[in-house]
Amino acid sequence: MKLYNTATRTKEDFTPKDPKRVRAYICGPTVYNYAQIGNLKTYVTEDVILRALRFLGYGTYVVMNITDIEDKIIRESKKAGESRHEFTEKFLQAFLEDVDHLGIERPDHIVRITDYIDEMRIMIQSLLDSGHAYLADGSIYYRIANFSDYGKFACLNPEHMHAGVRVHADEYEKESIGDFALWKWYEPEEDGDNVWHLEFTIDGKTVSVPGRPGWHIECSAVNEHFFESEIDIHFGGVDLVFPHHQNEIAQTEAYTGKQFARYWIHSAHLLVDGKKMSKSAGNFYTLRDLFAKLADVGERNICRAFRLMVIETRYREPFNFTFDRVRASVSTLSGFDEAVRRLGAYTPETEGVRSEFRDAVQDAMGRFVATLEDDIATPEALSVVHEFVRFLNVEIDARRLQSGEKRAVLDFLRSVDAVFGIFDFSLLDAVEIPEEILDLARRRDSARGEKDFARSDALRDEITARGYRVIDDRSGTRVEPI
Repeated sequence: MKLYNTATRTKEDFTPKDPKRVRAYICGPTVYNYAQIGNLKTYVTEDVILRALRFLGYGTYVVMNITDIEDKIIRESKKAGESRHEFTEKFLQAFLEDVDHLGIERPDHIVRITDYIDEMRIMIQSLLDSGHAYLADGSIYYRIANFSDYGKFACLNPEHMHAGVRVHADEYEKESIGDFALWKWYEPEEDGDNVWHLEFTIDGKTVSVPGRPGWHIECSAVNEHFFESEIDIHFGGVDLVFPHHQNEIAQTEAYTGKQFARYWIHSAHLLVDGKKMSKSAGNFYTLRDLFAKLADVGERNICRAFRLMVIETRYREPFNFTFDRVRASVSTLSGFDEAVRRLGAYTPETEGVRSEFRDAVQDAMGRFVATLEDDIATPEALSVVHEFVRFLNVEIDARRLQSGEKRAVLDFLRSVDAVFGIFDFSLLDAVEIPEEILDLARRRDSARGEKDFARSDALRDEITARGYRVIDDRSGTRVEPI
């Protein structure tokens, strides 16, 4: 299996330390608002990749952090008149609802970073002792000049960096590149909700430094707690390559003296109608916004369509979101649903499995696996599934499907869905149709046989008005709920 490693900008053979326990870390959300669809696209991408690893036989152990202390959180919680914990808890729960709506399998651990302050203190003290960190203006900063490989991960030239510039806020895109805060001075408050009084030994003296964590130290501390700072895969959006992931590497490897992560997997940006998503542009959406704007589609279908859209796009390529594309994906899913429904309603007339059918299924599975092993090439994997569904419909139309073959088809589709998470297998269950509806359908068939098409159409319209639809195909006529 090969994965593209951001650290080397190449596809590499995937060789985790322990294939039975691939250690993966996900940079989770900062919970001061509802997650926007760009973030959710990244989490769906990571979910599909992790599902693919498990499908291919790897075991996984996954941790995601939740940032619950940050300038925006402090500012917005005060505006809301709520404690930081109360304020972040409601958005954490909203995020978990989004995760569940989108069929994202939850990591083994989803943790608040404020539960790992002691791990941060230990790491920062070690960096102070080794000369990689220093105290200035009440805050503790990381000295990037002392890390020889600084900038290599992000393909930056250290000679063009201004090491003396220090970052005082979490909105790093508005600040200059330079030494970054490990521990940020913060004005002590009476309730102490946003400040911790940590003691550090500096030049042989014990110094109390009231403050809160910098952005980057959070992830390093959580990784140290769960993985002793040695992980197989570090996930994130491409926007985190610099400064966040570069700074994680610098501080973690300075602390441990070992390689931090074997593989870095980054998901490309999400665009809306080909443009960057922003509130000022009026194209900023959360999952709740999609539910409101596409109410006729239904929440379940919107979420499945969003997953399908992610699968249709290579994870390293920009993802263009449009509402028309959602509807097109819903239409694609309707085709998959119809195939599953037809399979459930199909009664084989013979036992066994034909050799040519066995070969066709094995070939499809082999090609599906090969696409996943090539850097999780989901668009190509999806093409295999489309081709297989067309093959299935032809077999059902011709009434050729045998009992063992029906089971093989189900096994194939369930295997695919272990990775994709888009099929609706509840449609396999036969729905009991009221006798009066079946009687209308039989009368319609008789009218068609007598070429009384006006009467046939009237009976079809009556069936539709009662909430059912008639489907005519090569296998015959059937009725199902709309």
